[in-house]
Amino acid sequence: MTGQQALDRLFAGSGLTYTISEDGTVVVEKIAEGAATDGDVLDPIRVESNVEQSYGPLGPTTDSFVASRSRTASKTDTSILDDSAAVSVVTQKEMETRNVQDVQQAVAYTAGVQAGEYGSDVRYDYVRLRGFYSSLSTYRDGLSSRTYNFTTARQEPYGLQQVDILKGSTSSLFGLNGPGGLVNLVTKRPQDQAGGEVFTTFGDNYLRGGGDVTGPVAKDSNWTYRLTGLWQDAERIQDYSQDDRIYVAPAFTYKPKAGTELTILTSYSNRESNLGYGFPAGIETSRDAFFGEPDFNNFDTEEVNLGYEFSHKITDKLEFRQNARYTHVDLDYETVYLNNTTPLGNRTAYALYGELDRFAIDNQMQYDTSLNENLDSKTLVGMDFNRDQNREQSASGTASPIDPYHPVYCGRSCVSLGSVTDTEITQAVYGLYGQEQLTIAEDWIATVGGRFDYVQSDTDTISSGTVEERDDHKFTSRLGLTYKATDEISVYGNYSESFQPVYSSTSSLPGGAKPQEGTQYEVGLKYQPTDFDALFTVALFDLTQENVSQWDENYTTHRQIGEINSRGVEFEGKMSLDERTNLTLAYTYLDAEIKEEVITANIGNRPAMVPEHTASAWMDYTIPEHGVFGDLTFGGGVRFVGSRYNNDANADLLGSNTVVDAMVNYMVTDNVSLAVNATNLFDREYVSSNTFGSRFYGDGRTVLATLKYAW
Repeated sequence: MTGQQALDRLFAGSGLTYTISEDGTVVVEKIAEGAATDGDVLDPIRVESNVEQSYGPLGPTTDSFVASRSRTASKTDTSILDDSAAVSVVTQKEMETRNVQDVQQAVAYTAGVQAGEYGSDVRYDYVRLRGFYSSLSTYRDGLSSRTYNFTTARQEPYGLQQVDILKGSTSSLFGLNGPGGLVNLVTKRPQDQAGGEVFTTFGDNYLRGGGDVTGPVAKDSNWTYRLTGLWQDAERIQDYSQDDRIYVAPAFTYKPKAGTELTILTSYSNRESNLGYGFPAGIETSRDAFFGEPDFNNFDTEEVNLGYEFSHKITDKLEFRQNARYTHVDLDYETVYLNNTTPLGNRTAYALYGELDRFAIDNQMQYDTSLNENLDSKTLVGMDFNRDQNREQSASGTASPIDPYHPVYCGRSCVSLGSVTDTEITQAVYGLYGQEQLTIAEDWIATVGGRFDYVQSDTDTISSGTVEERDDHKFTSRLGLTYKATDEISVYGNYSESFQPVYSSTSSLPGGAKPQEGTQYEVGLKYQPTDFDALFTVALFDLTQENVSQWDENYTTHRQIGEINSRGVEFEGKMSLDERTNLTLAYTYLDAEIKEEVITANIGNRPAMVPEHTASAWMDYTIPEHGVFGDLTFGGGVRFVGSRYNNDANADLLGSNTVVDAMVNYMVTDNVSLAVNATNLFDREYVSSNTFGSRFYGDGRTVLATLKYAW
């Protein structure tokens, strides 16, 4: 149940009314006798309440799958019911219940999302939104964590308190982005009340331990803290694979006075992992088989984040916010992979050593006022800056052939690499944006926004002494309108635009590639009942991206194929019923089509790897404690991805797949729980992707048990 719904139930039939001020204070008014006719009320009673806000204090709702507010869609603390866009929120409760191990698993039950496209390839979190995959679509606390080439680090889901998925074109607020939307990962923040947990998770070749503690630094202190950490020693299903992690995230919040707040967010992540390999055509062997070299098989990342969020209410109506983060990533990437099978498997070797430095800052000024009794205004202006410097040294070569059915490994000595290519890419993005939200007669909410981006991209190929410089700029806009039919139902529509420059080094076109640009039209309906904790959304959309950049048939260079259109419908429902039952439902239908293409035979075809249908459902139910027995929770889910083509020529159709997940949790005591989670419960063997000349299998069955003590 949300805080708003709890207050509605509390005051129902009590003769009391309440309003909520901007700072979250609940003002309660008792109606005097006879007030029904003369309107007199007693003096108001002020009650402090932690009414749900977009980022806290414990996330949207720590005991619910349902969130009613999000800051992502408008960069303001706005009810999802009022936003003129499709927004999904995966709460901390949902992530804990499903025991998600990566961001792909976190968003896998979300409408409009296709996650884990490359199955066992665990270098990155592959998330496709409304049919479009974009390496620019990941954000952390509202700041970009985009991937430009190879050097990046996967984010640790245990360090998150929620995941927001904003669907559709988003450049009018966030700048460089794809047309499908973005995923905003929200870091765990310090809390006012002391609490915490410690846990251990174990499974087949899997051991993890960690904890999360928070509370005031001292009694009556203005400082609160949070320390989140974990250690993991694990292997993945494929032979000679690993997934070892260290994650430590100290955070502090300082509140010197009402209306002023500073939160310091830091983290250190060290991950030793590798690739999940694709199988060349003609190979029919175990999906766990390994064709590389165990001693030359690394995708190791080390990431450091130093950032803060600051907010200050200058007046009751005017607030300044600043959000900044510095990120440093080191990558060691070494691999040998199989090319073909005749007569022995020829193998290619590749090594890359990368270093990324990123700085991002976003400054916002928000002014809220009532122009008259029927017109409320929320004005936002902002200026942000992002700078990424990414240096990568890479070399490719060969390794000794191998028999894929009887592999014999030869070590690093049989790996031969050619000359090193040393490249440094620097991109600076300057953005200026504004947004106006007008609430008219409490029923209509009009949103108008625009943003100008100026992008400087420099590619310095140090090994050859060549430098490419490129400047791009674009103004993008957004128009939205929401109608509150009732307190529970809203209808909305929007028009939005996207802007996504392409590095000149990734295109063989003379003068480099044109920026990819997109437009979207969307209408939808949202229903959030007051009688129970739930949120239902339906969205119909039509979006188009031009100057689309993709690999050519031989996967040797990028080319811009012209125009792709994706239109469809999404349905999503999230419910937390009677505090015992959680339920999620999601369905997406996509009618995607190539409208313009260099290869004219592909025009009218469906874009590669875009399914027509995806669907998912999850349900868990708690049997309450009885006598000496504690609460017992059973849960299960199903995920379906429809058939899709492996290429734009639509010559090879990849079949659909359905995967079942399950969990059980037993409360041993009020503080101790034992949970068992299984993904791909029936160990379904399926191909998740058959692109880049390789067949990638989806993950097999994983069963993990978690023993947790919480206080």
